[in-house]
Amino acid sequence: MRQLLSRFLADESGATAIEYCLIAAGIGMVIITAVNGVGSTLNSKFTSVSSSLK
Repeated sequence: MRQLLSRFLADESGATAIEYCLIAAGIGMVIITAVNGVGSTLNSKFTSVSSSLK
């Protein structure tokens, strides 16, 4: 049992997967922020065009 526990604590293969998940989450947050900003800008442009056509 002690050998199993020491092997589990020494295993670092899961650390890489967690690091990749954190990087992917950070990139996802940047993409969502950028798309949200572009969406707001496009919405105001379309509203302006729509009101000028009326």
